[in-house]
Amino acid sequence: MPLSLSLSLSLIRASNEEEKDRRRSTNPEVSFFFVFHFWYFNLKLCMDSILGQDVISDLPQSIVETILTKIPIRDAVRTSILSSKWRYKWANLTHLVFDDRCSSLYNDKGLVEGNLVKFITRFLFLHDGPIHMFTLSSTYLQGSPYIDQWLLFLSRKDVKELVIELGDRGWFRAPTCLFSCRKLTRLELIHCELDPPPSFKGFLSLKCLVLQQVYIAPDKVENLLSSCPLLESLTLSYFDSFALSICAPNLKYLCLEGEFKDIRLENTPLLIFVSVSMYMTDDTAEHFEQSTSCNFDKFLGGVPCLQRLIGYIYFTKYLSVGNELGKLPITYSHLKIVQLYEVSFEDMKEILVVLRLILNSPILQELQISSSSNTSLATEATDLDFWENECPSDCTFRLLKSVKIADISGVPHEMEFIKFLLRNSPVLEVMSIIPSTCVTDGRINMLIELLRFRRASAEAEITFIQN
Repeated sequence: MPLSLSLSLSLIRASNEEEKDRRRSTNPEVSFFFVFHFWYFNLKLCMDSILGQDVISDLPQSIVETILTKIPIRDAVRTSILSSKWRYKWANLTHLVFDDRCSSLYNDKGLVEGNLVKFITRFLFLHDGPIHMFTLSSTYLQGSPYIDQWLLFLSRKDVKELVIELGDRGWFRAPTCLFSCRKLTRLELIHCELDPPPSFKGFLSLKCLVLQQVYIAPDKVENLLSSCPLLESLTLSYFDSFALSICAPNLKYLCLEGEFKDIRLENTPLLIFVSVSMYMTDDTAEHFEQSTSCNFDKFLGGVPCLQRLIGYIYFTKYLSVGNELGKLPITYSHLKIVQLYEVSFEDMKEILVVLRLILNSPILQELQISSSSNTSLATEATDLDFWENECPSDCTFRLLKSVKIADISGVPHEMEFIKFLLRNSPVLEVMSIIPSTCVTDGRINMLIELLRFRRASAEAEITFIQN
């Protein structure tokens, strides 16, 4: 018997035996394969009787691959027994997704890991043709030496999309051969160590990079980004104590989450979407206090094409360092949506960040803000004359239609900000107000005050959402 046929039968046999074990378990599940098998033979009988020919077996390869990619890869292997023409159809798949469903789940972790390794290794050995996408998502394979072998195999297949997502039981150290995948257009690594070798010249075709819970030196992150000239989408999550400088002339989408001491966007003229979530520790707070440069300019000073900005906790606090309302204005001619969360309205510096941003966004259409004001401090505000004496009175938000302000306590600066928006938004359609859960007694008074504010738009509706 040929080796390939022997391995194929072994792969199918092992998969079927696991399915029998799973069906005997206390929580049985019906594999998609058996449903597909039943559907296949019934459809085949109908088509054969109507047309007098085996239509199903003669389906074009593109349709066959579409069918096979819609089912779990373990069931795709089992289609070999449908007919002789389907025997090795799965071996030509270009999009491969391996996860924990490739093995029956047992209480013995070692047994599950062994079955997964055996299945994936045999599959790759029998695979014929290019591999465009490879996804490995498993909680059982941390530190498995076989992953290195699979990546070496993929580096010789000119893989274009690579996703490695392992559980948090241990750190997977990416092998050097990963950096030989020169034709990668998408790379996602979750929970691993990354150390590009000195000889690495970059991923010259990479357009999408996702690093989540990845341990990598700060300078190597910057070198990695600068060596990906076509990069369009970047996500960095759960990074600690990082001072990050990003130089990516083709970058369009940026998502950052972590404990960043500093973020500088040096060459990102095409950015259209930015989402930032910053964590605050004593160390980063001290760094903020000692900084003398303007964070607003460093982060938002070179993004003229920005269309949507989302800033989560501590983002406005970070931008407030070194910022002043009277600084040289930067016009965001394409910015339509601004979402800022956890804005402290007892801190005048954070209010100035919000104002500087929206006042220089001439086509702003949607604004969402949530407050995190300390009621006792914000009630004692002494600089309320700012809204009459210093805040620009001749501005107009000519396209602003939707405003949502959540978690407000009704403190003076919050109410003045709302009054300012209502007075200068001639096409406003709806303003949704959601009071803080801490405010129970003063809600009626807050609503009465809101209804008294003058509105530039006759169509503006104030919606007071109590729950």
